[in-house]
Amino acid sequence: MASVSKNNSKYDIAVIGAGIVGLSTAWQLLQCYPDYRIVVIEKEDDVGLHQTGHNSGVIHAGVYYAPGSLKADFCQRGATATKAFCQEHDIDFNECGKLLVATNDVEYERMNALFERCQENNLEVHKLDQTQLKEREPNVEGLGALFVPSTGIVNYREICQKLAEIFIQKGGEIRLSSQVVGLVETHEQVIITLSSDVISSSYLVSCGGLMADRLTKMLNIPTDFQIIPFRGEYYRLPTKHNKIVNHLIYPIPDPDLPFLGVHLTRMIDGSVTVGPNAVQGWKREGYGSINISLQDIVEMMRFSGFWKLLKKYWRTGIMETKNSWYKPGYLAQVRKYCDQINLDDLQAYPAGIRAQAVLHDGTLVHDFLFAQSSRSLHVCNAPSPAATSAFPIGEHIVQKLEQQVTLK
Repeated sequence: MASVSKNNSKYDIAVIGAGIVGLSTAWQLLQCYPDYRIVVIEKEDDVGLHQTGHNSGVIHAGVYYAPGSLKADFCQRGATATKAFCQEHDIDFNECGKLLVATNDVEYERMNALFERCQENNLEVHKLDQTQLKEREPNVEGLGALFVPSTGIVNYREICQKLAEIFIQKGGEIRLSSQVVGLVETHEQVIITLSSDVISSSYLVSCGGLMADRLTKMLNIPTDFQIIPFRGEYYRLPTKHNKIVNHLIYPIPDPDLPFLGVHLTRMIDGSVTVGPNAVQGWKREGYGSINISLQDIVEMMRFSGFWKLLKKYWRTGIMETKNSWYKPGYLAQVRKYCDQINLDDLQAYPAGIRAQAVLHDGTLVHDFLFAQSSRSLHVCNAPSPAATSAFPIGEHIVQKLEQQVTLK
């Protein structure tokens, strides 16, 4: 996708980040304020190249989230809006449903608690016994399962590309290959120094993902968090296993952890992936096999919340790291519910990076987190299911911006 600019350096609203949250926000801002000059700023040469383009592609239903939380609300409304957007714009998606499989007594108890949560969130859910599970999934073993029929799959980068296309058609601008290197806020505007230009905007919305904390620091906004990257590693199964499951197969997650565990995901291209795990990242944008950033490591080491987090979850961290380096350990995570998969079936697939906000006391931020100044609004934490929730997140940002400033 080519960068689009009208060679005018002054805007009404600038949005940092061309992931799905940033593009959804920009698109909805332009719908509300069609006469405004709105620009999206992206440091990469295309849209959706970070968290949006490195996830499982799942349209989540909202199984796990506390009733009344932003996560629960955004996820349910977002799933409906995502499917509607795909239907309107001929983007392929598949409402294949999800099975959450309990493989032992502890998981079975957790499964029952999840069933109650689904009911509290008014989600359609069906409890399956061992026989019913086997009827739906002959290759999956478990004591029982929850079936959530509304869960689906999609390619979120395709949604990003369509949003960008519509945004440009309606008069918006996208500046690609434009890294933000400085921000200065005055009474009248925010001055944005880019890698090759300087622009200004009356208001700024930051959807910076992995760089969210650094963008707030550029404006000296007091916050109590730092982004700690967690690397999610995936494998792809060979084509002979493309029909190994009929639904998405998830384990029953540990409620004390923010990660959902290694699952089998039917992808929209017909393939099946295994993953992700959750390994401590040592580079915020470390998608390769070896990823080290001195700057990122030093920032983490200087952050007290990192050490408190490490103290709390060190056992989990060691296990995840071991399984990252020891493939049979990773395989065991999926073989506990699908023993048809062997070591040779785990083929290379791109990793993803989760931008996890952590507070100074070591608390993992589980819900959405925002910060603001007089002329800026920052999405500091957009946890999974942010891709599913992108449309209501954008709507929420527009509403918050309207409350914060006079947009007329």
